[in-house]
Amino acid sequence: MPVETLDETQTFDHVEKLTALLETLMTELDLGDREVTLVLTNDEVIAGLNARDRDVSGPTDVLSYPTFEPTDIGFPHVPHLGDIFISLDTAETQAAAATTDLFAEVATLAAHGLLHLSGLDHQDDEQWRPFNEAQRRILELRGALEGNSK
Repeated sequence: MPVETLDETQTFDHVEKLTALLETLMTELDLGDREVTLVLTNDEVIAGLNARDRDVSGPTDVLSYPTFEPTDIGFPHVPHLGDIFISLDTAETQAAAATTDLFAEVATLAAHGLLHLSGLDHQDDEQWRPFNEAQRRILELRGALEGNSK
């Protein structure tokens, strides 16, 4: 199973759909033979991770923890890309501000985190392009998935 989704909050109603979307996006990005752990958590937990690992106080929306850095010379190819943590509290706030639903926001954040795990970063507009494309694509996949389930 390429994506293991853990809902620590026990409040997200779309874990299976989210997992399927992320797996489909991984296949499209030629990462289908890799594995990811997706952890849905709250602001308290993610703020603790943010402070410990980035020395930034307060919560954030998504954090990615790669199993290895793609620049690690000599590190063997491992199946597990890494872990993505998403704060459902922050995602809910952002969804309301963007007048979208929580599922769309969480899916977008999952796509964003996946690209970080694949070794990409976004320091300028050009580097943002694949992130924007993946975030747009996961929403298209959601539309197709929900269209097929009606």
